[in-house]
Amino acid sequence: MAAQDRTADQRVVVTGMGALTPLGNSIDEYWSGLVEGRSGIEYIESFDASEFPCVVAGEVRDFDASEYMPAKQVRRLARFSQLAVAASRQAIDDAGIDLETADVERIGVLLGNGIGSYPDTEEQSKIFYERGWSKVSPIYMSKMLPNMAAANVAMALGLVGYNNTVITACAAGTQAIGDAADMIRAGRADVIISGGSESSICAQGLAAFCAMRALSQRKDDPHGASRPFDTDRDGFVPTEAAGILVLESLSHAQERGATIYAEVAGYGASNDAFDFVQPRDDGAGAARTMRWALDNAGIDPSEVSYINAHGTSTPLGDAAETTAIKAVFGDRAYQIPVSSTKSMIGHALGAAGGVEAIAVVKSIQTGTLHPTINLSTPDPACDLDYVPNEARDADVRVALSNSFGFGGQNACVVFTKME
Repeated sequence: MAAQDRTADQRVVVTGMGALTPLGNSIDEYWSGLVEGRSGIEYIESFDASEFPCVVAGEVRDFDASEYMPAKQVRRLARFSQLAVAASRQAIDDAGIDLETADVERIGVLLGNGIGSYPDTEEQSKIFYERGWSKVSPIYMSKMLPNMAAANVAMALGLVGYNNTVITACAAGTQAIGDAADMIRAGRADVIISGGSESSICAQGLAAFCAMRALSQRKDDPHGASRPFDTDRDGFVPTEAAGILVLESLSHAQERGATIYAEVAGYGASNDAFDFVQPRDDGAGAARTMRWALDNAGIDPSEVSYINAHGTSTPLGDAAETTAIKAVFGDRAYQIPVSSTKSMIGHALGAAGGVEAIAVVKSIQTGTLHPTINLSTPDPACDLDYVPNEARDADVRVALSNSFGFGGQNACVVFTKME
């Protein structure tokens, strides 16, 4: 069903947002950092990474979970759950929803996550092999599971409605937003807290990505390590983050007089059915997903005014996404501004779609496109307008948010300006 054919109950809008990122622990800090073109990538502080090929990451700094939940709960929640709860509280407050009077049976949670708590797995595995099974923490399993972010958000906020988790690697956050919008259109909820959360930076996880040769090896320049679409890009930079949006049916938002930031107009998801890790060179799966999202929105490609790229800074991925954009938009691809949030915050895996969706919504709200930084020597295979290095004013009415993950998972959400 295209967006123009939907009733007010079936139209889905964004009414609240919350974020914790390497650029700051609020929406305002995050967005100002993006517009200023600041990098949040630094040398890894959470453990000694000096012997690894990759020594940089995007870590959430100065985060105090006790500001968002009781100390007892902090101890029982893995960090990716703590970030999710904190960002969800921010988003609910931003949306102006009073949970004391709201119908909590009609408020759901649908989050994306890629790995669960890899740091807890690393820690408890070491305990198991060194000290035996009886020393493993009794709450390890309930901390580690990927679904626990959504579960803990529901418990922290008292939300007994629809609850689910999307675990499609780097596409998870975007797919969660699209699936949440579909659930609201289907009448399964009036409001859904959606987006993604990830905190998987640890020695074992870093070793796994280094073994794949997927990460940047720039040891002397943390701020320049993530450089999507640049000739000298050499891999992505791992990041932790949480990006949460409050999605709501238009009728419900209007009834309570909510401020509406943007509309979730369309969504597409597909699979390359090609390789465990590598994208198709021709970008066919990514192109198919963008087309499906536009078809679902009832929007012609000629109407698109901005694309927030997956843009990971990997040699194969950036070129394939560029090819996919050209396949969908033809010659007009050269006139559509495209930027990569990951150039400043790195790759948040399952949370990437959440924090990038927020960047899209803020672009629609403010009429500003954040830049792709570190784009000093454009790759000839990546020849589109990537908003290099400086923010730009633009009237953003229709925007795509792309996410493409391991296993060939593709997802795209279309956001539009509310008239």
